[in-house]
Amino acid sequence: MVTFLDKISERAKKLNKTIALPETDDIRIIQATAKILERGIANVVLIGKEAEIKALAGDLDISKARIVDPETYERKDEFVNTFYEMRKHKGVTPESAAEIMKDNMYFAVMMTKMGEVDGVVSGAAHSSSDTLRPAVQIVKTAPGAALASAFFIIAVPDCEYGSNGTFLFADSGMVEMPSVEDVANIAVSSAKTFELLVEDTPYVAMLSYSTKGSARSKLTEATIASTKLAQELAPDVAIDGELQVDAAIVPKVAASKAPGSPVAGKANVFIFPDLNAGNIAYKIAQRLAKAEAYGPITQGLAKPINDLSRGCSDEDVVGAVAITCVQAAAQDK
Repeated sequence: MVTFLDKISERAKKLNKTIALPETDDIRIIQATAKILERGIANVVLIGKEAEIKALAGDLDISKARIVDPETYERKDEFVNTFYEMRKHKGVTPESAAEIMKDNMYFAVMMTKMGEVDGVVSGAAHSSSDTLRPAVQIVKTAPGAALASAFFIIAVPDCEYGSNGTFLFADSGMVEMPSVEDVANIAVSSAKTFELLVEDTPYVAMLSYSTKGSARSKLTEATIASTKLAQELAPDVAIDGELQVDAAIVPKVAASKAPGSPVAGKANVFIFPDLNAGNIAYKIAQRLAKAEAYGPITQGLAKPINDLSRGCSDEDVVGAVAITCVQAAAQDK
């Protein structure tokens, strides 16, 4: 059976994109690099000291990777000055900018900003905030994007629901307490992202503990309001709520709980009311359903700077890099 990773990797191979990996003291990153290069998925830039990276790699073949040391790089001063000019209104001095640019993650994001790489994947050994903070500070949100958010692609084996078992969960990694407007915008962005990455029609479920008025509270009212706004923002996309998960994906339950819904019974994009729900749900799917889980992947940034779960495997890194390549190509257009 062809997996989501197989499909996205084949697409990435045709794009010739270059991705920076800053966590070069983590063996999973080095293992992933060897696989990425062997499979021809992307060009790789490893950020760090060459001797240390090669010592960690041992017999792994990473000879085709480019290794860049932030402290000796020829454009180091240019990167420092650019960051200083961008952040001096926040109290950054030339001296503090120089120190910050020694950080592998900040340096990798600046390489993306300056057009030297197409994207960054990090987070195997850092928190999401440490990974995404440089992205927000340096590359910022994309033109026209209401906000940046994060999602997971969840691919459940032998699953009859979703898009051949593939789903998008959002927001599961970034926006902690989204407003009604935030949830609506995340829904619209997620529909576009699902279509790009999975290459299938999105059916967007605005999830709740209630289906179509089976319960009433401030929580359900917020989901109803988000649904209405998302439908107004994207009238050509199938978006509906409020829906419980069973009504969203199981046709028989959908026919009982939400007859006439354009989404119920066939949802493949799950929009959660807050980060608590989204993060808990993706980890349950990953661990209990043995799903492939790729993310947190960002959407709404001017360049693709993507996060990893600290529990990721080297194959998860490979998948995140392939996704980043496809996102970068879409932004080029």
